[in-house]
Order: sequence, then C-alpha cells, then structure tokens
Amino acid sequence: MSEAATSMQEIETGNFATSRWVLCPPDSIRVVSWNINRGLRLQRVIDFLAGAKADLVLLQESDLNARRTHHLNIAREICQKLQMNYVFGREFQELTQGSRASPAYHGQATLSRWPLSNSRIIRFQRQSNFWHPHWFLPEIEPFQERLGGRLALVSDANIAGKTIVTYNLHLESRGDDGLRCSQLSEALDDTRRYDWNAPIVFAGDFNLDVSGGDAACAITRAQFKDAFANQHVRTTPDSFLEQGRTIDWIFTRGPIRTNQRQVHRSISASDHYPLSITLAST
Repeated sequence: MSEAATSMQEIETGNFATSRWVLCPPDSIRVVSWNINRGLRLQRVIDFLAGAKADLVLLQESDLNARRTHHLNIAREICQKLQMNYVFGREFQELTQGSRASPAYHGQATLSRWPLSNSRIIRFQRQSNFWHPHWFLPEIEPFQERLGGRLALVSDANIAGKTIVTYNLHLESRGDDGLRCSQLSEALDDTRRYDWNAPIVFAGDFNLDVSGGDAACAITRAQFKDAFANQHVRTTPDSFLEQGRTIDWIFTRGPIRTNQRQVHRSISASDHYPLSITLAST
C-alpha cells in the first residue's frame, strides 16, 4: 500500500473530556448528527453544540488543514472548546486545499463526552469517479479534485461501562440512488457483526431520501428504527431554484428508545440542518 493510501486509512484521535468517575450510565444522552459544510462557520457550529448540550456528536464534512477553513483541524477545535473526545476518519484528500508538503483533508468526526474505542473505517467498495483528478481540469478550487472515497466511521462510545456503537455515514452526493443504496447496504451488512441487542446509532448525511423504496426495505431488514418515527422534515435549506431535501437521518437498533427529536431549521451554520435526539435505555 502506498504512503498516500495508508494515510487515508489513518484515524486521528484526541481526548479533551474531563475525567470523571461515574458508577452507572446516565438516564439519557443527547445525540447530534450534522453535516457542518467543512466547518466554514465554525463558531456558529460550536455555539449550537454547546447550547444543545450534546453528549455524542456525529459530524460529516469536517476539514483538516484546508485553506478554506484557515488550515484548522475543525474536529479538534470543536472538542477543545467543548471538552470532548473525538475520532476523525479521512474521507478525501482535498488536492486544491493543501500542498504536497502539507496535505488537506475532510471527513467524518465522532465526538463524545465519554471514551471512544475500537474505531475503524468502512471505505465503500462502490464509489463515484466524479471527484478523481483529470488531466484536462486545472487544479483550482471550483473543481474540488480529490483522492479517497466515501466512508462510514465506526466507533464505540463507552458510557460508564455501557457501550453504544456509532456508525457515522456520508454517502455519495454524485451518481445515482443505486450507488447510494449500495453504500448504505454495505454499512448495514457490517452491523450484522453485533448482537441484535447491542445498542447502535446509525446516522449521517445519506444524500438520499430513505423513507421508501429499496433503502427503506434494507433498513427494516436490518431491524433499525427511524429515530424521527417517519415524521421527518427537510434537512437542507430551500434555495432559489429548489426546495430543501430530506437526506440526513438517525436510526437506532437495540434496547434504546428515542425522544425529544428535532431538526433545528433555525440554525444557519451549514448547508444542512443539525438533527438531535435523546437516547434512553428501554
């Protein structure tokens, strides 16, 4: 494996949560899933997460060393401010945002007030070649030339002796729904390694309305439940040319129940709205 390919498989970690002795898990935890659009409006992202009192956060499109976000490590910046732990998986190397000596990336970050462990990347087998460098395209920002591919970042959140498995997904925005369904199915197939009674949070930017069709059937077969009880609203803002879309989702499996679900459509910090739920044991 080349050095570049190896670096794309690396998982970065950081631990900024305050150590605390807790004898039993809390009655409930607050979960947020959000595509933060690279962290371009970082302070607004931090302000929302702090106000939401999030315990477990799944972020998509988090930048690392990119010119557009001032060469910051966005996940680390958020965790330092909020005193959380994080793991970060590199989805793409952004060729127009860094240099050979100082490459830039974006990907998924999972944040927790509790320890995170057993983190790994599922790099989907089927990918679009839309982002690949082409000899006829100049290496300038509008073309977003990249190396890598869409992924799911899997981590265990260890909450006072109780483990919640998290799947942080970002499915392809280019290509057709067949490609996205293939990536979704690959992640769902991976969940079979866990006991049916293991608590799992399966969430992210699916770039797909999974309320019907083959995607909904695959999710049902894998015994996941929609945390929003099929009462979703659009999770991206309306634009001049089109209405927003329902493409961000949170599903759960195992002995957990969800309540206080919300799509925060008043938050203007990204081109997606944050989703939040409260989890409690059944």
